[in-house]
This record gives sequence, structure tokens and C-alpha cells, in this order.
Amino acid sequence: MKTAVIVYPGSNCDRDAAMAIERVTGTAPAMIWHGESALPDDLDFIMVPGGFSYGDYLRSGAIAGRSPITADLVKRAEAGTPILGVCNGFQILTETGLLPGTLMRNSGLRFICDRVKLTVESADTAFTRGYERGQELIIPVAHHDGNFFADDETLDRIEGEGQVVFRYVDNPNGSARNIAGVTNAKGNVLGMMPHPERAVDLTHGGTDGLALFESILGKVTA
Repeated sequence: MKTAVIVYPGSNCDRDAAMAIERVTGTAPAMIWHGESALPDDLDFIMVPGGFSYGDYLRSGAIAGRSPITADLVKRAEAGTPILGVCNGFQILTETGLLPGTLMRNSGLRFICDRVKLTVESADTAFTRGYERGQELIIPVAHHDGNFFADDETLDRIEGEGQVVFRYVDNPNGSARNIAGVTNAKGNVLGMMPHPERAVDLTHGGTDGLALFESILGKVTA
């Protein structure tokens, strides 16, 4: 299996992402610098990690959304390659238009670093088939701009089409309808604010994120 993690200036969860992928596949992903013009051929999975790309100048993910490598990322998404964007990666994916909505400042205007409870809204995606619908997870968060927002028409549409994948149990940031993670209409792109890559090892506090990587990386077939 061929995988890759994109690294932007200011990414700080790229090594966590790489370790989570290698834990499941046994093979380290390619680490792709933002200045490259193209990703490797025949990738089976791409991860856009968390951090503070370009120092969050303008707004979170705005400059990274126009970085050289991101143009090819969009092409891969449109071709159906599975892509996971976490935290700043989620912000980048909304900036490119690959995912609906936007991520605003947390409602309390404070950086949140904690472990939060999520529920699995849909277990019918390639990312969540290792879970059960309604299953409760504990996953770390670390963000200042995680308040998911979209207009009511968009929210109704993505809910009706099954694109809402995770919800917060106790909404920490004011996200509309408690939304913590969404997919695109095709279901091959997932963005979420909580960090599943930080929940794959018991020595780090839990393994509730492991099934996500096992699902998308082919270790779960049901």
C-alpha cells in the first residue's frame, strides 16, 4: 500500500500521522513537502495533518489551500483517492472546496487542548466501517479555530446525504449541530477536528482512533 503525508510549513502533527499509518500498514508513508508540484503516482491514501500551516496567517488553512502541492491534492480527491484531513488539514480541505463549510474561532475564543467524546454518526463510510453507528469514542482535540459553520441549507444537505460522520457529545467549540467530522459527497474525503492519529496507542491514552486507520487502510473489510 502506498501512502503519503503532506507537510506544510508549520505542520506539527505530520510525524504523529506517519506513525499511525505505519502502525497499521507496516510501511512508512512518503512525506511530501508543500513545495512539490505533484504527489507520487498510484497513492492509496493521503493524509493532510494538523498544525498551523503558514502560521495561520490570513486564516487557518488559507495559504496552504493555495500551496503548490495542494493543486495536485485536489486532483487526487476528484479522481477518488481516499484523503483524511485532521484539524488544520480539515481547515485546508474546506479552503480548497473539497469539503463543505468552514472552521471559525472557537465560541469561547480560547485554544482547546483536551480529550473529547464523539459519537459515530455514520459507520457506512470507508473511514468508519470499523466502528458501529452510535459508538462513543474519546479522541484528543487541540485547536483554536474548530468551530464548524455552514448555512442551514448546506447543513440540511450534508445531513440528508449522510456526510456528517462524527459529532461531539459535549460540543467544546460551538460547532453547528455538534459536527466534528464530515465527508465530501463521494465519501472519499474526510475532514475532522479531533486527532485520531493521537489515539492509536494505549501508552498515549487510548486507541479509539485506530479503527479509522484500519478502516481506510484496508485492515477492516466488513
